[in-house]
Amino acid sequence: MPRVKGGFRTNRKHKKILKLAKGYRGTRSKLIKRAHEAVLRAGEHSFEGRRKRPGDMRQLWISRINSALRKHEIMYSRFIAGLKKSNIELNRKMLSEIAINDPKSFDEIVDKVKKSL
Repeated sequence: MPRVKGGFRTNRKHKKILKLAKGYRGTRSKLIKRAHEAVLRAGEHSFEGRRKRPGDMRQLWISRINSALRKHEIMYSRFIAGLKKSNIELNRKMLSEIAINDPKSFDEIVDKVKKSL
């Protein structure tokens, strides 16, 4: 039986992995085995990061709102409770954007919330 060489497929797979590992340090971007390990691990980390991102963003919005509330001398938890009481349906993302970009509107929202408390 003649010898079968799988060169084309293997080369294609190797090139794909090396392309994904481009920019990695040392042998992780040059040797197939090391590059494959690095690419697999990078994929795991990126998957985990995509799952963590929403929580990280929410944490950022909350800290922005909290820092904007400090000058009004109101706690974040009481502010959120007041929002619910006064039927203001703004999510944390929009509240943080308002607090950064339009402080006057945020001051008005805080005043309405304080009245409802």
